This record gives sequence, C-alpha cells and structure tokens, in this order.
Amino acid sequence: MSLLETLRSALESIFSHRSRSFLTVLGMLIGVAAVIVAVGIGQGSQQKVNRSLASLGSNLLIVTPGSTTSTGGVRSGLGSSSTLTTYDAQQLENKTVAPSIAQVAPVDRSVNVLTANGNNWTSPTIATVPSYLSIENRSLLYGQFLTSADERSSAPVIVLGSTVSTELFGGLDPVGQSVSIANLQFQVVGVLASAGSSSSTNQDDQCFVPLSTYQTLLGGKTGGSVNEIVLQATGSSTISAAYQEANNLLLQLHQISNPAAADFTITSQTQVLSAALTVSQTLTFLLTGIAAVSLLVGGIGVMNIMLVSVAERVKEIGLRKALGATPGVIRNQFLLEALGLGLVGGFLGIALGFVAAYFVDHYSANHLVLSVSVVGGSVGISAVIALVFGVYPASRAARLTPIEALRSE
Repeated sequence: MSLLETLRSALESIFSHRSRSFLTVLGMLIGVAAVIVAVGIGQGSQQKVNRSLASLGSNLLIVTPGSTTSTGGVRSGLGSSSTLTTYDAQQLENKTVAPSIAQVAPVDRSVNVLTANGNNWTSPTIATVPSYLSIENRSLLYGQFLTSADERSSAPVIVLGSTVSTELFGGLDPVGQSVSIANLQFQVVGVLASAGSSSSTNQDDQCFVPLSTYQTLLGGKTGGSVNEIVLQATGSSTISAAYQEANNLLLQLHQISNPAAADFTITSQTQVLSAALTVSQTLTFLLTGIAAVSLLVGGIGVMNIMLVSVAERVKEIGLRKALGATPGVIRNQFLLEALGLGLVGGFLGIALGFVAAYFVDHYSANHLVLSVSVVGGSVGISAVIALVFGVYPASRAARLTPIEALRSE
C-alpha cells in the first residue's frame, strides 16, 4: 500500500467517526487556544514595558525619602518621611558637584477634585518645575508647559493630562479656561499629549501645577519637603556616575556618615520596569505551562481513542496483513490517524485562539500580541504530542498477527 493510500485510509477512518474524533481533539483544541492567548498576553505585557523603557530612556534616577517611625515604634514604608526638600534639588543642579546630572525636577503629589465647565474629576496633582517635561520625555497637545516665571511667581496655572482634559472639557481646547481646585481658580495653560499607562500609573490621568504654587496655595509640605526628586543623567553611560554623585551629595547635605543609614533611596526607572518585565515573563511562563497541560491531556485522549480504534478494527488489521500489508504499513496508518487528529485539533485551536484573543484584546485591559511563530509552534507541538501518544496504539496494531486478528472475530 502506498503512502497516499495509507493517508486516504487514515482520513476515512477519522471522518467516519466525526463525533468521536471531535471529542478526541477537544483537549488539543483548548490547549492550542490557551497557549496562543497566554503567550499573546505575556508578549503584549512585555511589549508595553519595552515601550515604557524606550520612552523614558535609560538615564533616569528617582530619589525618594526614607521611612518614618511613629512614637509607638511602628515604621512606615519607604517614601513616608519628609527628608527630601527643594533645597536638595537645587544642590543637585550644581554642575561642579554633580557634573553627570543633566537636569533635576523635584516632585510633590496629591489627589484633588478638579471642577470646570460644569464637570468634576478626581485626578492626581503633580507639583513640579519646568524641567519635568523634558526629563519625562512628554510632549504638548495644546498650549505650553509650566515656565520658570510661573514657578518664581507661584502663578495659579495648570497643565492637564489628556484624560483630565477630556473629562472636564470634552474634545475642546481648554487653554485659557479656568479649573477649580479646593475653591481656588487655576488657569489652564496647556494639555499634554497622550502617553498611555506606565508600569504603575495612567500618565494621561494627571494634572500639573508649579511646585511653588502647590506649596503656597494647596497646602504643600512644610519646609519645602517633596515626595521625590527625578534626576536625568547626561547619558546612559554616565548613569552610574550620576548615581554616585547624587548619593554622596545627599549624604553630605543630610549629615549622614554611614551610607547604610541613609534617609533616602535612589532607584532607576530601568530597574523598576525591568522588575515589571521579569514578573510579566514569569507569569507568561506559568500561564503557558498551564495551557501545555491541556495539550498533554489532549494527547492522552488521542492515545485512548486510538486504542479503541485498534480494538474495533482487529479483523480489518488481520485481513490487511493476510493480503500482504507489512507491520510498517499498519503502523503508519494508525500514526497518520493520530497525526490527523493532532492537526485538526491544532487548526481548530488556532481559530478558537484568534476569537478568544479578539475578545480579550477588546474587552479587557490586556493587550495581546499574536506572532506567527507562536501560532505555528502551537500547531507543531499538538501534532508532535499526537504522534508521540499514537506510537503505542500504532505499535500494538502492527504487532498483531493475521491468525490472531482473524481468530478474534
């Protein structure tokens, strides 16, 4: 029997038992679809982190204050103390002491209710200085960002993120309009272009006011304290030097002789996002592993149904062997049947995977990235699993002797 005839016989056997064959490949189908969706979510998350890394660059450092300890001895988390000040930021701008630091932006944060145009919206308020725009690599959609003159005069001006602008003013240009915060009127001078979400925050759902205005009018921390200081090194090659310069200067300013007792922490955006990338990769691995179990269960189903098929077709096997079919031909026939079941499950799994990916991508916060290699690899793996689990039933059929097979009827 030629290979073509063997293939035709295998396909006839599969399609002659459509319901049984479909139930057999169901495990393969679900497994392939699950692998496609799981890996797609993982790659989408990694792509999102990589975009954040590219937009921020690799030359940013963030200085945050240390922790506080209450009178009862309870320690709060890092960033809860008030050890960083605008004076620290001013000293870090000194090119003589810190030549590797290009720009510095002190930042204070709070959450406020904004009211304008008959609408209200609760949004994080970021109090900072003009250099923040270039350090964070943001761009403007309308108007301008905060200026040095605004900072010097504590001007009641505000720059809106794109989400805040839409919630308060719809699709209109709000520049020149007024926004009320804590019963104080702020003039809108600009709207930032959309930047999407970072690893932890929605960068479009923010508003920006001058740091001096915040400390004067909105009840900023006493003594010029700030939540963090953002530093930009002169380049990615000087990030280590900038770290050392900032660390040494702050230790000196805070009169700390033991670096282990520092009341501040310096981290890089790259470290934060790399940690998020590691978590995403681990989650992808776990989800893919769970999906792979479905493929193995599908393989067991293929082996089970092939054993049933061998048992049902003992007379046919005996007759074929009596007419001259070799054990190799019988083995190939059943292996091709197993391979057919695996491929059918694989291709149906691709269809289900694309449908599931569409709904996940459009109706959840997750973004999927579907790659040809993952889709093709899933089908290949399903075919290999079907072949592996089909070896035993095929070998069992090939070992039957014509006399034993014909006698069994």
